[in-house]
Amino acid sequence: MSWFERSFAAVAPDEGGRELRILMYSHDTYGLGHLRRSRAIANTLMSAHPRASIVIVSGSPVIGSFDFAHGVDYVRVPGVVKLPDGTYNTHNLNMSLDQAVDMRKGIILESCRILEPDIVIVDKEPTGFRGELLPALALSRARGARIILGVRDVLDAPEALVPEWSRKGAATALADYYDDIWVYGLREFYAPLDALPLPASLRQRIVYTGYLRRELPPRQPLTRYPRLTRRPFLLVTAGGGGDGHEMIDWVLSAYERDRNLPYAALVVFGPFMPRERRALFLERIARLPDVEALTFDSGLEHLMNDAAAVISMGGYNTFCEILSFDKRALILPRSSPRMEQMIRTERASSLGLLRYIEAANLDAGASHDAEAMAAAIRALPDQPLPSTCLLPDMLGGLDRIATLSNELAVSPTAESTRRSAEGSAE
Repeated sequence: MSWFERSFAAVAPDEGGRELRILMYSHDTYGLGHLRRSRAIANTLMSAHPRASIVIVSGSPVIGSFDFAHGVDYVRVPGVVKLPDGTYNTHNLNMSLDQAVDMRKGIILESCRILEPDIVIVDKEPTGFRGELLPALALSRARGARIILGVRDVLDAPEALVPEWSRKGAATALADYYDDIWVYGLREFYAPLDALPLPASLRQRIVYTGYLRRELPPRQPLTRYPRLTRRPFLLVTAGGGGDGHEMIDWVLSAYERDRNLPYAALVVFGPFMPRERRALFLERIARLPDVEALTFDSGLEHLMNDAAAVISMGGYNTFCEILSFDKRALILPRSSPRMEQMIRTERASSLGLLRYIEAANLDAGASHDAEAMAAAIRALPDQPLPSTCLLPDMLGGLDRIATLSNELAVSPTAESTRRSAEGSAE
């Protein structure tokens, strides 16, 4: 018995039948967004199907830091990272990127072969990283699995997205393998796939679920937060942290300029911020009486819920949390390598859901106007709450996903389809 077969022994079919099995692929070449979205969906699916088995395939080096519902587990593939110039490299392994992708492809395929999922949910990339998902998709399609692509509310500017999907063969993969497309947003907010040359048959399979409402996870018993969190504080979160240093630098410059800002600030660097940058920030923070820092908190939802206001860069997951916990927010969206955050932020600002600093410059080495940031922080207490501006059903995404999964679960399973095909062949 291979180590893969030993790993999946716990989800082997019972003699009298089997429960629902779901494979989730989390596109995770950078940051935490894809993983956190997949976790929220997986935990919701377990609530809807308590006897299901869900396996998340991910390359995130911090996936083990997160809690999942009973019935959810993960398979970690070798990690890859996106470099500042837009190219990729292996995260830890001393081997070529092509070799690492071959390993990832083999692990994904073997996971799919043994799990025999009834439903496959793919996050964002129809073909996976560099096409690594295609063999597993072909196997799943042959076995009769229901295959779903899930995408966030905004992918990129149309002029960048269309050639990217063409280069990757994404539309062809959608036509060949996928049954449904779930958009984790509202069409009234943004339609991320409208610019793509998709056939009408594919467009009919697009479902807008609404945004994914976040709940508070169980508190870790040993978690200790800084003393300033006992009074109104500003949460400054850089997400994964790999590209958040310019935002943090700008916020710290405001606290260095004005020692009488309305909130104390808690900075959460994120697990991927380089150690050297983090050390320099900590030196500055040590001189500021109303600023503290944490490196990483897998239960960031608790800090978000406790904070009086939030400063962030405007990624999808942070946006969902801002709406879910009804927090005043100041956003500093980046505009490279994708326009995703800028598009989302401008649309949300036009609806009154948040505010952002015009022409926020987060390029490396850019100069930052400390007084402009200080003024924006001083304005936060008077900002309307997002709840006053929400679109109808804006946060209904997880409920809609649970309903959709119930509809899928009553269809023939991959196991029964496979056995039927084998019986016909005999």
